[in-house]
Amino acid sequence: MSWGIKNRLARLIQPDGHCLFLPIDHGYFQGPTTKLEKPGETVKPLLPYCDAIFVTKGVLRSCIDPNNKTPIILRVSGGTSMVGEDLANEGITTSMSEAVRLNASAVGLSIFVGTKYEHQTLLNLTKLVDEAEEYGIPVMAVTAIGREMEKREARYLALCCRIAAELGARIVKTYWCEGFEKVVGGCPVPVVMAGGPKVDTALEVFEFVYDGMQKGAIGINLGRNIWQSDYPVAMIRALRAIVHENANVKEANELFESLKKQEQK
Repeated sequence: MSWGIKNRLARLIQPDGHCLFLPIDHGYFQGPTTKLEKPGETVKPLLPYCDAIFVTKGVLRSCIDPNNKTPIILRVSGGTSMVGEDLANEGITTSMSEAVRLNASAVGLSIFVGTKYEHQTLLNLTKLVDEAEEYGIPVMAVTAIGREMEKREARYLALCCRIAAELGARIVKTYWCEGFEKVVGGCPVPVVMAGGPKVDTALEVFEFVYDGMQKGAIGINLGRNIWQSDYPVAMIRALRAIVHENANVKEANELFESLKKQEQK
């Protein structure tokens, strides 16, 4: 591993070996998303508590203060939308020279295993890895599932993660599922948990995040479950306690309830 890749990964993965990434890239395929209509305003109070933000080049340039010190993971795949025929039909949308100009600590793209566009998106990953390695930039692969949420089960996700690692991803973002240890156990690179759709209660989020951390994930890459919360700062701080302070579900929930009162004032 080159010095550049080691250095960039060290910006993202903290000395305890864990990380909390905040994705705000949802607009690249679903447009103005609830509570993310103005991404710069949404993310501003959350930046002190995340280890990196996952963002597109357009939102980064137009909405994120360049004085920001939080590392950037740059979303570099896209080309589809919620109203299009197939979300899996993605290509690479950003050059590596642009990633360097934007001072990205990593780049990320989605793969769609088991879809009509599996071959295309896996080749996107291999091409990106080859180019990114030349610049010393790590690649995070996202095991996307489009609209087919029933695919969030261990056997499928383990397959996706292993393939992503085999093709050179340095980090893999995937969904928590029952039997999550099977997903992590078969993936030779670090795994971070995605959130998926917003759940009904904060407690549910704490439960799956805690379980995933106990089963080998190095951290989280949660967006909607944080910034769509009525108390986003309380939410991210409680999740940070699980990820970085070894808090259990009860401790995280108690912290959340305490911090909620501060946000209500």
